[in-house]
Amino acid sequence: MRVITGTARGRKLREPANMDIRPTTDQVKEALFNIVQWDLEGRRVLDLFSGTGQLGVEALSRGAAYCLFLDESKQAVDIITDNVERCGFKNCRILRTDSLGYLRSGEKFDLIFIDPPYGKGLEQKALELIEEFDILNPGGIMVVETRRETPSPSFSAGYGTAREYVYGKIKLTVITRGVEK
Repeated sequence: MRVITGTARGRKLREPANMDIRPTTDQVKEALFNIVQWDLEGRRVLDLFSGTGQLGVEALSRGAAYCLFLDESKQAVDIITDNVERCGFKNCRILRTDSLGYLRSGEKFDLIFIDPPYGKGLEQKALELIEEFDILNPGGIMVVETRRETPSPSFSAGYGTAREYVYGKIKLTVITRGVEK
């Protein structure tokens, strides 16, 4: 696992010792960042259910202004902390907390990565809370990673378009929020 490009390009990232944390594969991560590459510079990013933190780290490497990493696992938070330190990023915060519970804080973001443990329906709950507490800025983007066979998450019309991309067993759903007039 490594940082693909940007200021931390090529840096090796710490991986979990067991399968309790499921990192996004390099192929899917590269595809994801090809999709959002023009929407990173200067953005506020939320890496929800962070795991290893590699999505947020990649976003920071590519010019995101700030990233909040959330995970309830101590092992995950230790790995994220190590990975952020390996890359020398200071413009971030790492919290060991219930990811869904934190969404009630109302803190606003421009880009949200939603990569929860598979098969628990957490992606739909996250989307509902993001809408309810209005934490995605107008013009913002959410990227949801699920298994290929997982039904597409639903969201309100105010969140505009959704596109799906399939990479082997993984599906990325990209949801944009319209710009308010």
